[in-house]
Amino acid sequence: MSALRDLNDSVAPLIVRAQHGDTAAFADIVRACRPLVYRWSVVATGDPDEAEDVTQEVLVRLYLSLDRYRTDATFTTWLHRMTRNAATDRFRRYQSRLRLLRSEEALPGVPDQNPGTSPSAAVLAAEASGIVRRFLAWLPRRQREVLDLVDLQDLTPAEAAGVLGLDGGTVRAHLHRARRTLRSKITERYPEYGRGEGV
Repeated sequence: MSALRDLNDSVAPLIVRAQHGDTAAFADIVRACRPLVYRWSVVATGDPDEAEDVTQEVLVRLYLSLDRYRTDATFTTWLHRMTRNAATDRFRRYQSRLRLLRSEEALPGVPDQNPGTSPSAAVLAAEASGIVRRFLAWLPRRQREVLDLVDLQDLTPAEAAGVLGLDGGTVRAHLHRARRTLRSKITERYPEYGRGEGV
């Protein structure tokens, strides 16, 4: 705990300077905090590569929100919350990608379970996610946008409609066609999923 106290003490004057536009002070904050953020990210994700991505996301969020930091919470508490939220957001996006394969139009053979429950499930989940990303290019732009917002970014169809300036029915139609096309392309290229052999 003393290490966190030391970090809070060391960055306190840097925060004030960074909030007033001192970019060198912000760079010093990043150098001081990055190892801790990475450590927290590894704990949250269980994966060093994922943790690196989460760390980068946290540092971007830190840059964008440092001016809103107030001393009613210690800096490391605030930073930990930001790291946890970034890791949670990333996991939700990951789950959203998998939801595409578990929906009523889902590919048979993809287990309906948390990908973190076993190493083999995590491997399958990563493989399925990669397959989906590769085939997104086959979709028309509007379908790709809708699928991305709803299935990959976890927006509701109504929220996606607001973002895209479309009505809800149009979004749902695009989403239905996108899922159907994607499923068709994937099962055509990877028939083992269609036969339930992808486990």
